[in-house]
Amino acid sequence: MSAPALRASVLFVCVHNAGRSQMGAAFLTHLGGGQVEVRSAGSAPANTVNPAVVEAMKEVGIDISAQQPKILTVEAVQSSDVVITMGCGDTCPVFPGKRYLDWQLDDPAGQGVDAARPIRDEIERRVRGLLADLGIPAAT
Repeated sequence: MSAPALRASVLFVCVHNAGRSQMGAAFLTHLGGGQVEVRSAGSAPANTVNPAVVEAMKEVGIDISAQQPKILTVEAVQSSDVVITMGCGDTCPVFPGKRYLDWQLDDPAGQGVDAARPIRDEIERRVRGLLADLGIPAAT
Protein backbone atom coordinates (compact mmCIF):
# COMPACT_ATOMS: atom_id res chain seq x y z
CA MET A 1 0.00 0.00 0.00
CA SER A 2 1.46 3.38 -1.00
CA ALA A 3 1.58 6.40 1.27
CA PRO A 4 -1.18 8.97 0.76
CA ALA A 5 -0.22 11.87 -1.46
CA LEU A 6 0.73 15.02 0.40
CA ARG A 7 -1.54 17.97 -0.23
CA ALA A 8 0.00 20.88 -2.07
CA SER A 9 0.09 24.12 -0.10
CA VAL A 10 -0.43 27.47 -1.80
CA LEU A 11 -0.06 30.98 -0.36
CA PHE A 12 -1.57 34.01 -2.12
CA VAL A 13 0.06 37.33 -1.22
CA CYS A 14 -0.82 40.93 -2.06
CA VAL A 15 -0.31 44.17 -0.17
CA HIS A 16 -3.64 44.54 1.63
CA ASN A 17 -4.98 40.94 1.51
CA ALA A 18 -8.34 42.55 0.78
CA GLY A 19 -8.88 41.82 -2.92
CA ARG A 20 -6.75 39.80 -5.32
CA SER A 21 -5.23 37.38 -2.80
CA GLN A 22 -8.63 36.82 -1.18
CA MET A 23 -10.17 35.98 -4.57
CA GLY A 24 -7.29 33.65 -5.41
CA ALA A 25 -7.58 31.81 -2.11
CA ALA A 26 -11.37 31.56 -2.42
CA PHE A 27 -11.23 30.16 -5.96
CA LEU A 28 -8.51 27.65 -5.05
CA THR A 29 -10.43 26.53 -1.96
CA HIS A 30 -13.64 26.22 -4.01
CA LEU A 31 -12.12 24.53 -7.06
CA GLY A 32 -9.44 22.48 -5.28
CA GLY A 33 -11.96 20.18 -3.65
CA GLY A 34 -10.00 19.92 -0.40
CA GLN A 35 -6.87 18.70 -2.20
CA VAL A 36 -4.92 21.93 -1.65
CA GLU A 37 -4.03 23.70 1.58
CA VAL A 38 -4.79 27.37 0.90
CA ARG A 39 -3.54 30.50 2.66
CA SER A 40 -3.63 34.20 1.90
CA ALA A 41 -1.88 37.15 3.50
CA GLY A 42 -0.81 40.73 2.95
CA SER A 43 2.35 42.70 3.61
CA ALA A 44 0.22 45.59 4.96
CA PRO A 45 -3.24 44.10 5.55
CA ALA A 46 -6.36 46.24 5.35
CA ASN A 47 -8.98 46.21 8.09
CA THR A 48 -11.59 44.47 5.94
CA VAL A 49 -11.98 42.67 2.64
CA ASN A 50 -12.90 45.02 -0.23
CA PRO A 51 -16.74 45.12 -0.44
CA ALA A 52 -16.62 45.21 -4.27
CA VAL A 53 -14.56 42.00 -4.21
CA VAL A 54 -17.03 40.36 -1.79
CA GLU A 55 -19.87 41.32 -4.17
CA ALA A 56 -18.01 40.10 -7.29
CA MET A 57 -17.31 36.74 -5.66
CA LYS A 58 -20.90 36.43 -4.46
CA GLU A 59 -21.99 36.76 -8.12
CA VAL A 60 -20.15 33.49 -8.90
CA GLY A 61 -21.51 31.71 -5.83
CA ILE A 62 -18.54 32.10 -3.47
CA ASP A 63 -19.11 33.89 -0.16
CA ILE A 64 -15.97 35.53 1.26
CA SER A 65 -17.82 38.00 3.50
CA ALA A 66 -16.49 36.35 6.67
CA GLN A 67 -12.83 36.52 5.59
CA GLN A 68 -10.42 38.86 7.35
CA PRO A 69 -7.14 40.23 5.94
CA LYS A 70 -4.11 38.59 7.56
CA ILE A 71 -0.50 39.71 7.98
CA LEU A 72 2.15 37.95 5.92
CA THR A 73 4.45 35.88 8.13
CA VAL A 74 7.70 34.09 7.42
CA GLU A 75 6.05 30.91 8.73
CA ALA A 76 3.27 31.14 6.14
CA VAL A 77 5.84 31.33 3.34
CA GLN A 78 8.00 28.57 4.77
CA SER A 79 5.04 26.18 5.08
CA SER A 80 3.83 26.75 1.50
CA ASP A 81 4.93 24.86 -1.62
CA VAL A 82 3.76 27.56 -4.02
CA VAL A 83 3.77 31.31 -3.27
CA ILE A 84 1.73 33.46 -5.63
CA THR A 85 2.48 37.16 -5.36
CA MET A 86 0.06 39.74 -6.68
CA GLY A 87 1.81 43.07 -6.48
CA CYS A 88 3.58 42.91 -3.12
CA GLY A 89 6.95 43.70 -4.70
CA ASP A 90 10.05 43.31 -2.58
CA THR A 91 8.13 42.84 0.67
CA CYS A 92 7.54 39.14 -0.04
CA PRO A 93 10.20 36.98 1.61
CA VAL A 94 11.93 34.53 -0.73
CA PHE A 95 13.08 31.10 0.42
CA PRO A 96 14.95 28.49 -1.59
CA GLY A 97 12.96 25.47 -2.69
CA LYS A 98 9.65 27.31 -3.02
CA ARG A 99 7.87 27.81 -6.31
CA TYR A 100 7.11 31.49 -6.86
CA LEU A 101 4.60 32.82 -9.35
CA ASP A 102 4.06 36.55 -9.83
CA TRP A 103 0.59 37.27 -11.17
CA GLN A 104 0.49 40.83 -12.54
CA LEU A 105 -3.12 41.87 -12.01
CA ASP A 106 -4.89 45.20 -11.61
CA ASP A 107 -5.67 46.13 -8.02
CA PRO A 108 -9.41 46.46 -7.35
CA ALA A 109 -8.77 48.70 -4.31
CA GLY A 110 -10.96 51.80 -4.35
CA GLN A 111 -12.93 50.60 -7.37
CA GLY A 112 -16.43 49.24 -7.73
CA VAL A 113 -17.71 45.79 -8.60
CA ASP A 114 -17.53 46.57 -12.35
CA ALA A 115 -13.74 46.89 -12.04
CA ALA A 116 -13.48 43.80 -9.80
CA ARG A 117 -15.27 41.44 -12.22
CA PRO A 118 -12.58 41.17 -14.94
CA ILE A 119 -9.89 40.76 -12.24
CA ARG A 120 -12.01 38.03 -10.63
CA ASP A 121 -12.43 36.23 -13.95
CA GLU A 122 -8.70 36.36 -14.70
CA ILE A 123 -7.86 35.03 -11.23
CA GLU A 124 -10.30 32.14 -11.74
CA ARG A 125 -8.64 31.33 -15.08
CA ARG A 126 -5.18 31.35 -13.51
CA VAL A 127 -6.30 29.24 -10.53
CA ARG A 128 -7.72 26.64 -12.93
CA GLY A 129 -4.35 26.64 -14.73
CA LEU A 130 -2.53 26.23 -11.41
CA LEU A 131 -4.71 23.24 -10.52
CA ALA A 132 -3.90 21.68 -13.90
CA ASP A 133 -0.17 22.29 -13.26
CA LEU A 134 -0.52 20.58 -9.87
CA GLY A 135 -2.35 17.63 -11.47
CA ILE A 136 -5.52 18.32 -9.52
CA PRO A 137 -8.85 18.26 -11.38
CA ALA A 138 -10.92 21.37 -10.73
CA ALA A 139 -14.19 20.77 -8.92
CA THR A 140 -17.30 22.00 -10.65
